[in-house]
Amino acid sequence: MTNDPANQPGKILIGKGDAYQYLELSLGNRHGLVAGATGTGKTVTLQVLAEGFSNAGAAVFCADVKGDLSGLAMAGEGKAPFMQRAKDIGVTYTPDRFPVVFWDVFGEQGHPVRATVSEMGPVLLARLLDLNDVQEGVLNIVFRIADEQGLLLLDLKDLRALLAMVLDNASELTKQYGNVAPATVGAIQRQLLVLENQGADKFFGEPALSIEDFIRTDRDGRGVINVLAADKLMRSPKLYATFLLWMLSELFETLPEVGDADKPKLVFFFDEAHLLFDNAPKNLMTAIEQVVRLIRSKGVGVYFVTQNPLDVPDVVLGQLGNRAQHALRAFTPRDQKAVKAAADTFRANPKFDTGEVITQLGVGEALVSMLEKGGTPAVVARTLIAPPGSRVGPITPEERAAVVAASPLRGKYDATIDRESAFEVLNKRGTKMVEKTQSAPASPWGAPQAGPSSAEPGPWGPRTVPNVPPAQEPQTPSSGGGILDTIGGMIGGGSGERPSNGRGNRMSTGELIIRSVAQSAARSLGTQITRAILRNVLGGMKR
Repeated sequence: MTNDPANQPGKILIGKGDAYQYLELSLGNRHGLVAGATGTGKTVTLQVLAEGFSNAGAAVFCADVKGDLSGLAMAGEGKAPFMQRAKDIGVTYTPDRFPVVFWDVFGEQGHPVRATVSEMGPVLLARLLDLNDVQEGVLNIVFRIADEQGLLLLDLKDLRALLAMVLDNASELTKQYGNVAPATVGAIQRQLLVLENQGADKFFGEPALSIEDFIRTDRDGRGVINVLAADKLMRSPKLYATFLLWMLSELFETLPEVGDADKPKLVFFFDEAHLLFDNAPKNLMTAIEQVVRLIRSKGVGVYFVTQNPLDVPDVVLGQLGNRAQHALRAFTPRDQKAVKAAADTFRANPKFDTGEVITQLGVGEALVSMLEKGGTPAVVARTLIAPPGSRVGPITPEERAAVVAASPLRGKYDATIDRESAFEVLNKRGTKMVEKTQSAPASPWGAPQAGPSSAEPGPWGPRTVPNVPPAQEPQTPSSGGGILDTIGGMIGGGSGERPSNGRGNRMSTGELIIRSVAQSAARSLGTQITRAILRNVLGGMKR
């Protein structure tokens, strides 16, 4: 055990009040909350936590809404306020820079981040397009047709092409799938155009992000800090929120179970967290709750950063064990309610009134309660947050360009790949109607076609895309453990294999969550009725 309070094994120094406050690395995957009004020091607290996780060898992802977090890539400048704070806390101020990889959905301030339309899935895409229930139903039909026809949905032009074909054949499709009103298809097309005008066409496509590239260390064993440039992305709040949820769900689908480890594999910081929950439909809220609840066992910690703790739903808030609450202002009835709610979530300290202190905290101060060994919350402490070693504030465009140029991922995602998918296949077919055959299901576009099956060149070497088989009724699992085992089996455990949804692509967020819950219920109840329900649920999800 070292005498340096800033370098205690297995701990991250948060700051000091009556005593030093630490976050236990072994409990870093129990999630957390950093809250407080604008200008009270939330970003510095986030920076301190990110540095601590990186030094411990855990990778970090954070959304940089204001550009301030880019300073993690440069050493601190020893400004007088931070030098004084270090002295007040009793630690040595040591400037340091950290291994940072910059990302940008638009490809302007970092490596491009892309996902395919199939990976996003109809549930998240419907939210992104702000569709109503009827429109979302038609979108599900579109995905189902893509499934049955073996059409790869990779980018937005693939989806546009499929929507156009659905519109041209709406009357025939209504007989098979239910009402497909041309006006509804037109509404989806208009929403898709709005989405493209906001720059979302740059997000959908290939090469899709390999989520494993977020979980890396440098030569010194420090975790890489992935910084997403979100200043422009924030102008499209639905795209921002949907993108963050998609990434979190990708981790959930990809990573194997690790249980309780000595430190997290990856820690996510969601700034402006309220955008994730605003106007989210019930089924999406259920998916968020399930992911947050279960991803802990994958070695992933999720930390929400927001102004008001009321921005986070109770079902999620209850999962957040590590908390730093900066000052709140009680000017309105809602503010007063937020102060009371924040105070009530802490383990009371007999030395002060928590609700009163929340309104009196200065800049750089916070009420801190981290989980102790055993998983119980510590008594809340008024804490002066430690100064970060990296630069506080944004770096210059020239400094950012130098970091991007030296990135180990340079060239991997920079060039767009446009392989044959729905757009190209449908253009080849044209609009000719094909007669029904004995071997193919009724369809206005003829027999289903399999996707590519040969090894195709890609940025990481040959990529094998399996043939798409005809849709089959899913089999009811006969035995197994709980829901974690179910999901682990579905994603292939440590092998990284994820289930196919019949399109040669990975199952979407909503599909995996609902399938895992349904399968777990089937194993627990084991009745014919439950198995019938499971078949109906999964049959609906195979789109």
